[in-house]
Amino acid sequence: MKELFQNLQKQIAESVPAVNYVDENWGQLDLYGPEIPVKWPCVLLDLGQADFSNIGRVNNRIPANRQQGQASIEITLGMLKLTNTSFKSTATQKWHGFEVWEVVEELHQVIQGFQPTENSGGMIRTNVRKVRRDDGVQEIRITYSVGLNDC
Repeated sequence: MKELFQNLQKQIAESVPAVNYVDENWGQLDLYGPEIPVKWPCVLLDLGQADFSNIGRVNNRIPANRQQGQASIEITLGMLKLTNTSFKSTATQKWHGFEVWEVVEELHQVIQGFQPTENSGGMIRTNVRKVRRDDGVQEIRITYSVGLNDC
């Protein structure tokens, strides 16, 4: 898992110039106000769940019992929303207000099909959801599934 997260972090940091902070999600966005220890926009990576099944033994490998896995990786995008998107707002305000969705699309273009490790398949988006907040932070959570082979 360590290699998967490190390679995913590198892929996002090098391929999505709009993102200023990429890290493991350890609860940074749970802190409110000026206490949030990120640079905006930020991407936080987390393991949702991983399920494994046995595929047999290879005695010269450690561990000898080999497995196939399926993991859910949650990618959280956080941005400050500093402008409104009402119908009568200016075009510039609307553009900035909806900018979070452009970054979501940039992330998807970089992550969809990305193979984070030699023994994994490509990442496939399975879910997108918006988290309602009361502090001006836009929080979008995108879940990707990835198969792990011979692990």
